[in-house]
Amino acid sequence: MALALVGLLSAGNAHAQGKTRNVVLIVTDGLRWQEVFRGAERALVSRNAGGVRDTTFTLRTFWRADVDARRRALLPFFWERIATQGTLFGNQDQGSVAAITNTRRFSYPGYNEIFTGAFDPRIDSNDYPPNPNVTVFEWLARKPAYKGKVAAIATWDAFRRIFNRERAGFDVIDSWDEPFRGAMASTPRAAMINEWYRTSVRMWENNTFDAPMHAATKEYIRQKKPRVLFVGYGETDEWAHAGMYDMVLQSAHRVDGFIRDLWDTMQAMPEYRGSTTFVITTDHGRGSGATTWRDHGEDVDGAENIWIAVLGPDTPAGGEMRTTGRVTQSQVAATLAALLGEDYLTATPGAGAPLTSVLPPASRAARR
Repeated sequence: MALALVGLLSAGNAHAQGKTRNVVLIVTDGLRWQEVFRGAERALVSRNAGGVRDTTFTLRTFWRADVDARRRALLPFFWERIATQGTLFGNQDQGSVAAITNTRRFSYPGYNEIFTGAFDPRIDSNDYPPNPNVTVFEWLARKPAYKGKVAAIATWDAFRRIFNRERAGFDVIDSWDEPFRGAMASTPRAAMINEWYRTSVRMWENNTFDAPMHAATKEYIRQKKPRVLFVGYGETDEWAHAGMYDMVLQSAHRVDGFIRDLWDTMQAMPEYRGSTTFVITTDHGRGSGATTWRDHGEDVDGAENIWIAVLGPDTPAGGEMRTTGRVTQSQVAATLAALLGEDYLTATPGAGAPLTSVLPPASRAARR
């Protein structure tokens, strides 16, 4: 009954085309639902539990006694824009649960679930070879309407395998590889971004920083104008594994600013204005407490819990979902397609059903 109230599942196949003509899937790796909905956790703003170097600065920047003020300090775009004009799932304090279906609770299986709509138990390592599964991005890229208009840009080098870049037939730009080649590298902006990639100090050999990747994403959008785009930020996970809670908070705050910048940039372009939907989520959760907040995996309780946010012209201003219903990571792929009027679920019956509550009104009505 609870699922029916949320309007998540339906046997219907109707996908009415709304105003959305472009979709952007954004993932900030391993950012917990607790920070999204509660803001900074006071117990972790410490030298011991949180590895915080300057507790005074961190508290002044991110701590507020009131939870609403605290989460706004951390993620202002989420709470000023998405919470008022879009929909957010996963605030367990309000009875809303968003969760993964894979039992691995780490990145490659999580991204496969996001991109394909299903858990594949064969994927048991972040070093797993090129993905044998066809993602919704590849499925869309094969359609004439999206030919040459699908792309993925991210910080982590595993995405070339997760998307199976050699087979997929669309641009996958990741890690420290210079993002622009050939004619695309000829603009002054692209040349400068390539130089940043080439000359920056590498904190992580297989994961670049969020800021240059974000700049590359904006330049790619200006030049190629994709209709279906994945953007993957990675620092929120890297700093958590390093046990540096202050850097997790700073990175989350910057990602919020990057998302605002990306939204404003695209809304200023006629190709995207009023016709673009952002779906924002994470690939896995983390543990809680003084030590396990750093970790995730099969043996970490709580790492199955995530969050999902949607902002776009067809998504109602639902704000925080207050319900006992449960949404899952496996529903993202079909949701992306359905926002474009495409029926991924019929083509891939094992995938999770779309989140109909974020679809155009005609689609929601057809699935009741």
